[in-house]
Amino acid sequence: MKNILMAAAVMLAASGTAFAGAMATGEQIGAAISGNTVQGSMMAAGAYTEFYGADGVIKGKDYAGKWRINADTMCFQYGQDPEACWQVKLDGDQVTWVKDGKDDGTGTIVKGNPNNF
Repeated sequence: MKNILMAAAVMLAASGTAFAGAMATGEQIGAAISGNTVQGSMMAAGAYTEFYGADGVIKGKDYAGKWRINADTMCFQYGQDPEACWQVKLDGDQVTWVKDGKDDGTGTIVKGNPNNF
C-alpha cells in the first residue's frame, strides 16, 4: 500500500511539473488578467505597470491603450502602433510573456487597480 501511495504522489508531482511551462488558454489569460494590474519588465521596453480593464482598456501612468484576447494570445495596441500579440504562461500571480517561442518579459499580477490609473 505504501508503494502505491508513493507512486501516486510521484505521478501527481510529475503532472504538476508538466503544466508549469504550459501556455495559458485565452480563457485562463482573461480570468487572470482582466480587471487586474500587471507590473513587470519587457526585454525591449523595460519596466511597466498597467491596469487591464474588463472593457479592454489598458491604463498606465501617463498613457492608455487597448487589449483583447485572440485565441490563446493576449494582444495589445497603443496609439497608432499596430496590434501585437503574445502567448502567456501563468504560474500563480506570475506572468511570462512569450513572443515567437521565446520569453519576452515577465510580470506579477496585482488584484484590481491599486495605482488608480
